[in-house]
Amino acid sequence: MSFVLAASAGVLLLAGDAHGGERLRELLVGQILWVGWPQLGLAAGVTAGVGALMLLLRDRHPIFRFYAVFALAVTLSVQLVGVYLVFASLIVPALATRSANAARLPIAYGLGAAGYAAGLTGSALFDLPSGALIVWCMAAIGCIVAALSPKRRARS
Repeated sequence: MSFVLAASAGVLLLAGDAHGGERLRELLVGQILWVGWPQLGLAAGVTAGVGALMLLLRDRHPIFRFYAVFALAVTLSVQLVGVYLVFASLIVPALATRSANAARLPIAYGLGAAGYAAGLTGSALFDLPSGALIVWCMAAIGCIVAALSPKRRARS
C-alpha cells in the first residue's frame, strides 16, 4: 500500500509539469550513472549525522531509532537511485538468503554487489537503462542464490 500511495503521489505532484513523465521515470527507475559528488556528499553527511545520533541513543528507543534511520536512508536513496532499485536492494538479498544459516549477511552483501556490478556492466555493454538492469540482474542472482542455498531444518 505504501508503494502505491507513493507512486500515486508522484503522479499527482507531477501532473501539471510538462516534463512530469520524465521526472516520474527518474523517480521510479533512477539515474544512478548521473549521481554527482554534491548529492553523494549530502548523503554521506546525513549518514554520518544519523550514525552519530544512533551512537548517542544506542540504549534508548530501539524501534523508533530503526524506523527513523530507515526512513532517512530510504528517502535519500530513492532520490539518488530510484524507487525500484532501492526496493530491490532491500528485498532481494533478504529473500534470497532467508534459508541460509551462518553466512547469511555476507552472502546477501555479495549478492547485492554482484547484482550492481552485473547490471552496470550490462548497461554499459548493451546501452540499457542501468537502474532497471541492476534490478533484473539482482533478481536473477537472487534466484540462483536461493536455489543453491541449503534449506533450514524446521524446528520441532
